Amino acid sequence: MSFSPKLYYSPRRSYSIKDVCTYATNREFTHLIVLSEKAKKCNGMIISHLRPSAAASGEGGGGGGDAQEGSSTAASSPAAARGGPTAFFKVSNVILSSDVPDHGSASSHVPELVLNGFSTRLGHRAGRFLGSLFPHNAQFRGRQVATFHNQRDYIFVRHHRYIFEEGRVPLPEDSDKKKTKTRLQELGPRFTLKLKWLQEGTFDTQFGEYEWIHKRKEMDTTRRKFHL
Repeated sequence: MSFSPKLYYSPRRSYSIKDVCTYATNREFTHLIVLSEKAKKCNGMIISHLRPSAAASGEGGGGGGDAQEGSSTAASSPAAARGGPTAFFKVSNVILSSDVPDHGSASSHVPELVLNGFSTRLGHRAGRFLGSLFPHNAQFRGRQVATFHNQRDYIFVRHHRYIFEEGRVPLPEDSDKKKTKTRLQELGPRFTLKLKWLQEGTFDTQFGEYEWIHKRKEMDTTRRKFHL
């Protein structure tokens, strides 16, 4: 819960995801995250961006970093007017904060964001989508950073706090200055994501239009070609 600021948990009970999307949109939430589990372990994550872009809604500005997600090109489509996109990720290798060795405690500061390794057009879209989960006004005083590192289409998610320490050995060119060391403390949680599909608009399995679907037998024919 401390990984992303202003994150609220509510049990789904028997409500459909479309009903939850409508409920959350009416209460001006920006995103909906639905977790699935098997044998008490998280194995899937649906993320839906609920707010339409600022241009699509006719607003000149926005409250919070999510308003930067919209663009004039995307706003011209019907999908932009109803929010979105929606993505489904397979989740693996989940380690909770309490199980991370020598973990720290996250504060309420908005973390800095690192998106690394997203090189394709789909990768850029996936990276910006994950980045929209966080406000774009990082509070550097908290010295916290959230990292989404893509490697071979697996997105490794980490949460750290950093600290700068002045070393004892002076630099050779300037005796007054000393080397600065950086230390990291993992806050957790840590997990791995694998994109399975990307859909325009909010969650809709009946009428939703899919932008991309991972078809393992057709796409994973070689280990040298990656999609993100």
